[in-house]
Amino acid sequence: MTRIVILTGAGISAESGLGTFRDQDGLWTKYDLDEVATPEGFARNPDLVHAFYNARRTNCRSAQPNTAHEALAKLQSAHSDDVTIVTQNVDDLHERAGSTDVIHMHGNLNGALCAGCDHRWPAPLEMSSADLCPACGNGSTRPDIVWFGEMPYAMDEIYQHLTEADLFVAIGTSGNVYPAAGFAAEARAAGVETLELNLEPSATAGVFDKSRHGPATAIVPQWVAEVLRAQKKA
Repeated sequence: MTRIVILTGAGISAESGLGTFRDQDGLWTKYDLDEVATPEGFARNPDLVHAFYNARRTNCRSAQPNTAHEALAKLQSAHSDDVTIVTQNVDDLHERAGSTDVIHMHGNLNGALCAGCDHRWPAPLEMSSADLCPACGNGSTRPDIVWFGEMPYAMDEIYQHLTEADLFVAIGTSGNVYPAAGFAAEARAAGVETLELNLEPSATAGVFDKSRHGPATAIVPQWVAEVLRAQKKA
């Protein structure tokens, strides 16, 4: 049995038109992250935060999965053993490509969250500070996004998958954002083989046993094809 855990970051969705933090002319450059991606920023100006995530949600819904997303969905459906996808991304391109049970450790643009009672529901395209929670009537509704300073979701589940895996693969990640940046070291300490697929070496490239560099739409389908060919020969 070969259990594979895959971590994806912004690099896998960049070729679908969804910018990363580091894009010179992207959406992120137009906002102060302290104002739109922290609980404190939301408390100061919820309308600004909602405007930012409304723009990201619109951008996301107009984007389409690329061949890297599609290859991972194919791997998940065709591989005879477990394939777990953990993503730092808040888009739904993995799901739209056909992947299932994706763990969104940083939340999802398509979700809304009540800061009062923790109720969750599907987010409309446009959220507003005037929105009320359908469960408790509280007016503190927010995007279901993990902001800076907050604990990512499903960490216990992720670490369990990591320690039980045979192979950990990081795709399109910068290696700068923790705790995800520490997953490769965690997996390696548990005796798990590690592989980085990235446009260029990440900040944690030295932790990986192997690495391949290039656009995600090129190197991810190539790697998946190799894994599936090896499975047929086994």
